[in-house]
Amino acid sequence: MGKQLSKQQQKAQVVPFLQDGQYYYHKGLKAYREQNLQKASKYLQKAIELDPKDSVKLSQLATIYTDMGKYSQSNELLSYILDEVDKDMNECHYFMANNYAHLGLFQEAYKCATEYANKEPFGEFTIENEDLIELLTMEDDDEDPFLKDPDDLILKQDAAKSLLESSQFEEAILLLEEIVAEYPEFWSAHNNLSLAYFYIGEVDKAKEYLQTVLRSNPGNLHAYCNLLVFYYYERQDDKVEELANMLSSVHPLLYEHRYKLGATFALVGYYPLAYKWLRSLYKQGFEGDDTFYYWLSYAAYFTGHITFAEQMWERVLKENKSKAGSEPWNNQRDHSDQRMKSLTLEERLYAVFLAVQTNNEDQILGLKTANVPQSQLEKEFIEMALSKDYNAYDKIASIYHIANVLFVHEEDDEFFLFVFRTLVKAFKNGTSLKNYLGWAAALHYIWKDQQDEPISQTAVAELYVVSVSTIGKYVKQVRRLAD
Repeated sequence: MGKQLSKQQQKAQVVPFLQDGQYYYHKGLKAYREQNLQKASKYLQKAIELDPKDSVKLSQLATIYTDMGKYSQSNELLSYILDEVDKDMNECHYFMANNYAHLGLFQEAYKCATEYANKEPFGEFTIENEDLIELLTMEDDDEDPFLKDPDDLILKQDAAKSLLESSQFEEAILLLEEIVAEYPEFWSAHNNLSLAYFYIGEVDKAKEYLQTVLRSNPGNLHAYCNLLVFYYYERQDDKVEELANMLSSVHPLLYEHRYKLGATFALVGYYPLAYKWLRSLYKQGFEGDDTFYYWLSYAAYFTGHITFAEQMWERVLKENKSKAGSEPWNNQRDHSDQRMKSLTLEERLYAVFLAVQTNNEDQILGLKTANVPQSQLEKEFIEMALSKDYNAYDKIASIYHIANVLFVHEEDDEFFLFVFRTLVKAFKNGTSLKNYLGWAAALHYIWKDQQDEPISQTAVAELYVVSVSTIGKYVKQVRRLAD
């Protein structure tokens, strides 16, 4: 009995211990050593709640955030240390420089690195800092590199990323165009802009932005991954194999790069490589979103890790219930989606149009629910086809009505792909498509001319019951769009 503690004595000893931030700090360090970053960050957050002015705990959490790829959150903590806790903790400048470099904010990285060099000429990270400065100034010796407002850039980039993830490609393009105009060396925005243009069917423009990145920033992993996706969608199998083999020898250190590489390999069907990178991130505590678990589940399933794939799919549905039905073991759906991904925008619109002609509502629903990126134009075209309420989709309905007029006279697939490609360009340019007969006649005339099947404008005018002057007017517009 003498050795036993009363309940009050037990409480007196246990409660202060649980309220000690050091307890959670050491638990966090243990998890960090075990590479369980998610658990480590939670313990450190709890430790900081108890000791909000402890610079050591704050800097350790900042380090964990960096390892998790949360560079902005890491810099928020490091700035807080310098502003509110210990202005002489100069290594924070070096850590911030690294985070900015990861974000692509190389000018801000340079400012922080030089600040550290000035304050700590013989500091612990002097050699690493000198290497970073050398790397940052390698290509910009004669330019003034400083960005106007890094916080503004980060906010805009996050907003653009959200728009891309929700398939709001036109809105994303407007914002990304603004970013690249204001920050022309921010390559992440160029890469995202390239993807956005590709997903709305403007392949040439997409490749133009991608080549800008690869010319100015050789070795940019995101650009090469995007190029692999482009080759895959365009069914350039030889180039897919060549580039995939090259990327298979890349071993990135950053979590962001590992995620990009793994997701890209999964998308193009190189599942063993995808599983390698995505599984390694999962084991290290990477805090992913539904997209991360989606590709991890696919990679696991197609490499024979069925139970793990099912577990990861549960995580997908927990984050995004709309993914139900697109499980990797639903092979028919997967193959259908893969086939849809290989189609261009005009091919998908033409497929919707043909489904309307044959009253095949099931096919339209399949196109709607396919797990492929869809532009706002495509989404509305599908909704219009399902509802048959052409008045509610006035501008987009013009595309359908023009094609419908042409369908009476022509049924050639190549012709209709030309028609949809041209009309989509006109729609995006804000060109009026109200005169269905005029547009139809001009498209018919131009196509025949391109196929070396000459026909007079007078003959086409009679066929579509329009004047020759009307055809002449719209022929000029079609030629401008076709150039």
